[in-house]
Amino acid sequence: MMDSHDRSGSADESRGGRPGAVAPPGPVHHLPAPRIARTVLVTALLGQALLTTTGILTAGASPAAEATGLVLLPALLALQLLHSAPSGNRVPLRRRCLTLALQALLTYLPLVIFHVLWETMAGCLAASLLLLLPRRAAWPLYAAVGLSVLVPALLQGLPLLQSVHLTDTTLLTGLVLYGLARLSGLITHLHTTRGELARQAVTGERLRFARDLHDLLGFSLSAITLKSELVHQLIATQPARAIKEIDEVLAIAGQSLTDVRKAASGYRALSLQQEIKAAQSILHAAGLQVRTEGELGALAPHLDTALATTLREAVTNLLRHSNAAHCRISVARHDGVVRLLVENDGVDPAYHNPAPHSGNGLGNLRTRMTAIGGRLESGVGNDGTFRLVAEAPVRKPPETSAEPRDIMVPRNGSAA
Repeated sequence: MMDSHDRSGSADESRGGRPGAVAPPGPVHHLPAPRIARTVLVTALLGQALLTTTGILTAGASPAAEATGLVLLPALLALQLLHSAPSGNRVPLRRRCLTLALQALLTYLPLVIFHVLWETMAGCLAASLLLLLPRRAAWPLYAAVGLSVLVPALLQGLPLLQSVHLTDTTLLTGLVLYGLARLSGLITHLHTTRGELARQAVTGERLRFARDLHDLLGFSLSAITLKSELVHQLIATQPARAIKEIDEVLAIAGQSLTDVRKAASGYRALSLQQEIKAAQSILHAAGLQVRTEGELGALAPHLDTALATTLREAVTNLLRHSNAAHCRISVARHDGVVRLLVENDGVDPAYHNPAPHSGNGLGNLRTRMTAIGGRLESGVGNDGTFRLVAEAPVRKPPETSAEPRDIMVPRNGSAA
């Protein structure tokens, strides 16, 4: 019977995930933070437009002038929103210059009618210049827009301090709108990046699970197949030994199920010493002469698991792809480096599995060893002996790469 935990795990897997997995975030425009940042920016622009509208309606201008101002104002707001979009500075420079020129016309031409009442809109132009142009051109033009509002104020006869106040207001408005637009863009970019990282994490988890299944089930299924064939041969002549082999098959199958569950939950620790004992049992059952050398003692979990996985894959390849009669397994520790050597005879140098999914065990092992700062070498010597050597430092380096490095092939052989 499947217990409730297994059933819930199966339900999660049927939906494309696993228990405890976090799904990648949805589209950015559906998230609250970018939406709030955009709302703050639009609210600030509407507040700016409201101040200008109030000034126009209370200035005592003619109805035609008021209508002109109320028509031009939405056009200016639309241009400002266009320039404030996160992708605004990625459009071609020529198009940006055209829209900036249009905004400049809508900013300065109404000054002829409304004078200083329209100067508040110069802050929007200043913000657009900072958003769309390269820094070398943007900041001088930003300062020029601030200084340009002095001219209408002084021509209208306003005091110098009041004119300076208008300049200061224009520059501050430009900075505020620029900051709000940048904030909105940064939040959008942050959430987009977060989504990409989540998708990469999901992809990495799938690759990890695929590697673990390959490493776990490849060895276990080979061992079960081998021992089942042995049982078939022994059951008529040596039933007692056949029963013992069946018990070992059941034990291997039970351990495989446990390992697969651990792999699915993201935790799988293996012991090199236990794998050496398991390899001896499997290889003896296959009729090979096995010699083991060395004793390492306790190892760090990451190193123990990596070397145990390497030995398991080496034994799996030996059983699948060779007619070996002898195998040697050697472990040693020297100058802070642990070394695992697996040698066997009976290798066909011309062997090649044409199946499209024949496995990528050695590639997985190189990835694992590189991830802990180690290396993996394999090849067939002149004497026809296949050698696999895995080395790794006892202490895991603080920064390691998950990508495999170029591995040097032994001088007396070629890579497997």
